[in-house]
Amino acid sequence: MADDSRGWEFLTGFLLGAIVGAAAALMLAPQSGEETREELRERGIELQGRLGQSSEEARQRAEQLAVQARQRAVEVQERGRLVVEEQRSRLQGAVDEGKEAAAKKRDELMGRFEAEKAKGGEEPSASA
Repeated sequence: MADDSRGWEFLTGFLLGAIVGAAAALMLAPQSGEETREELRERGIELQGRLGQSSEEARQRAEQLAVQARQRAVEVQERGRLVVEEQRSRLQGAVDEGKEAAAKKRDELMGRFEAEKAKGGEEPSASA
């Protein structure tokens, strides 16, 4: 935004300077009125061409910046997608490891329970 403002300030200053210069040239011109008017007309055409060229350059620069902004947005979106996929993969791995650990612990506890149950079942039948 600040660069855009400076561009307009420069353009305004440039045009104001051109007008003041033209007025000074009229006052101090050693030429006839017709010659001076012709010279002013030529300068006006020249300034109009420069202004058109400057506006075209500004438009092209704005288009370039828009393309760059779109490219950066796509890159950031892709990086974000990759990070999310990586985190999802890590989380799934942790969940899978947790399930495996829980299954092992369950099997271990069930084995102990069955062993205790088998021990408990043998003692009463031996005493009868």
